[in-house]
Amino acid sequence: MRKISVLRLTLHDTLVGYLIGSQDGRNSLVFDDAFKANPSRPSLSLITRPDFPQVDKLLAKPWLSNQRLHPLLSNLLPEGALRELIAQGLKTHTDNEFQLFSYLGLDLPGALIAEPLTPEEVPSSIIASDIEIMRANPAITENRFSLAGVQIKFSMKEQDGRYQLAQSGALGDWIIKTPSTKHKNVPINEYTAMTLASLAGVEIPEIKLVEMDKLDHLPPINLAKEPYAFGIKRFDRDNQRRIHSEDFAQVLVKYPHEKYNAANYEQIGRILYQFSGNGLGNAQQFARRLLVNILLANGDAHLKNWSLLYSDQFTPELAPAYDIVTTNVYIEGEKEYALNLGKTKQWYQVTLDHFETWARKADIPWRAIKPHLEDTMLKARDLWPNALAELPMDESHKEKLRIHWQSLQKDFRV
Repeated sequence: MRKISVLRLTLHDTLVGYLIGSQDGRNSLVFDDAFKANPSRPSLSLITRPDFPQVDKLLAKPWLSNQRLHPLLSNLLPEGALRELIAQGLKTHTDNEFQLFSYLGLDLPGALIAEPLTPEEVPSSIIASDIEIMRANPAITENRFSLAGVQIKFSMKEQDGRYQLAQSGALGDWIIKTPSTKHKNVPINEYTAMTLASLAGVEIPEIKLVEMDKLDHLPPINLAKEPYAFGIKRFDRDNQRRIHSEDFAQVLVKYPHEKYNAANYEQIGRILYQFSGNGLGNAQQFARRLLVNILLANGDAHLKNWSLLYSDQFTPELAPAYDIVTTNVYIEGEKEYALNLGKTKQWYQVTLDHFETWARKADIPWRAIKPHLEDTMLKARDLWPNALAELPMDESHKEKLRIHWQSLQKDFRV
């Protein structure tokens, strides 16, 4: 007899369906009939919206997977050291995504909630007769957090200037990234890069440097002896209100390990222009961010570092920018950004012509993009040199960034 556990999935108090996890590693996402039939259902994903091509066929059958959950859910789980930390506490394997999802289900990115069901609560319509139902019962009951990324970063609640891991159903309102034991001064690097991005017209959430002694009840992890963590306000939270979001690995149905090689910036641009609420405005902001990532030597703007935000529960818009870091100060000889843009990944080869190729391939009017790139360069050249001198980035990193600026093609030299 096969043994299973079941999670109920809800979005803005609407039943989405059920996630079934079997002890043999098989998983099944079954959509509720009322959710499928509701033309006004909230947006779980761009691909589940009622107006998305062939969506009825997409939702008609359960989404099956083995060990890993479907990419739409798998991408809600953390990567790297944080994933290992949680798996260790649960006494489970890092690939047992159903168990991780069960534990993290009350404070996932976005607005989806996953709650374990007792055997009595499981609808008979979604199970076979030869099944034994077990309650999903994660081994640890505190420090629940889930944010994707390879750094140790936590969803924390700010109160009176101090930060604690969100517990007992409370929602974390800040992402706190602790110093890295591998790379020096990452928090002040990210704070500086994000500040410069904002000066060039990139939309960002509230950010701050947080003194390490203001972080309470962190799990026992090895931390670098640096004074600050980096804090960024969660754009998917508004006090106790959840705002749904999804990253572009979810949108394009790719697993996290595919985030560098399964798509290009033309695809993201096309989706923003064709399917988001303010299509042109989002495409213009996306182009501005692409250029800023090049200017800031950020080689890590992969699929998971771009997101859609559903502030009205239905309409996708480009979410504020996050995870902008000057990465080439840590990666010797790095010369490429994360995905192809206009047939190149090379920082020191890219010109306005490549952006025009990008716009044409994404079916976005170049005449609507070019002025935003020119405005980005105007702001960067006018504001960045003095701002960089005052910002807290490590001095050796500042010098590498200045050398990077002078190494770019004439179109983009600062």
